[in-house]
Amino acid sequence: MSAGRLAGKAAIITGGASGIGAATVRRFVAEGARVLFTDLQAERGGALAKETDALFVEHDVSDETGWQRITDTAMRRFGRLDIVMNNAGIVAGKSVEDVDFLTWQRVLAVNLTGAMLGCRYGIAAMRSNPGGSSGSLINIASTSAFAALPGDVSYSASKFAIRGLTRSVAVHCARAGYDIRCNALVPGATETPILGPRLASDPNFRAVLSKMSPLERLGQGADIAAMAVFLASDESRYCTGADFVVDGGLLAGHPGM
Repeated sequence: MSAGRLAGKAAIITGGASGIGAATVRRFVAEGARVLFTDLQAERGGALAKETDALFVEHDVSDETGWQRITDTAMRRFGRLDIVMNNAGIVAGKSVEDVDFLTWQRVLAVNLTGAMLGCRYGIAAMRSNPGGSSGSLINIASTSAFAALPGDVSYSASKFAIRGLTRSVAVHCARAGYDIRCNALVPGATETPILGPRLASDPNFRAVLSKMSPLERLGQGADIAAMAVFLASDESRYCTGADFVVDGGLLAGHPGM
C-alpha cells in the first residue's frame, strides 16, 4: 500500500488518543495528512502528538463552543479542512431497566450529539475551503447499530442513530450542492482500551469475542484505520450516505447456524 493517499489534506479526528482513533491518527499522518486530534485523555494525547507530529487539543465533543475553537484552529493551522472523523464514543453497560437518566444523556451527548456537532462545524469549515466546498465526514458507528446490545441500551440507541444522522447529512450536502460526503464506518469487535480490562481479567473473553466473527479474531485499530483512509481519500468520491462495515464477517451470518 503506497503512502501519500491523503497528501495535501487536513483532518480532525475525535477520540484520537487511543484505540481506533490513535490508529487512524498514525495512518493518516503516514498517508500525508496534516492532523488535529482531540480527546479528554491529555497524557495519552500529548504522547501521541510527540510521536506523530500531529496537533493534539483536549476537547469534550459534546461541548459546542469547543467545536468552534477546534475548527477555527484547524483552519488557521492548515488553511483548509478536508476530513472530520467523529470517532469519540463511550459505553454504559446498562440495560433499559438499569440505566439512569444522567448516564443515558451522557452517552447520547458524546456518541450522537458530538458526531452531529462534528458534522455541523465540519461542513461550515469545508464550505470555505480554497477552490470551493469539499470534504469527507466519517461517523464511527458499530455492528451494534444493526444488532443491538440488550445490556447497553444507550450505546445501541446512539449507534443506530449515527446511521440516520449520516444519511441525513449526506443527502443534505448533496442536495445543497456541496462537494462534501458523509459515510458511516462500522467496526465489529475491535481490540481497544474499552475492552482492555475485561480481556486482561477474563481468559475466556478473547475467545468469546473472536468467535463472534467468522474470521475468528478481534479486529485491530489498523483494520479500521485502513477503511478510514479509503473514506477520507478521493478514491471514495462517489460514496456518500452509506455504511462501510469492517467486522470480519460478523453481520454476514446467522449467529445460530
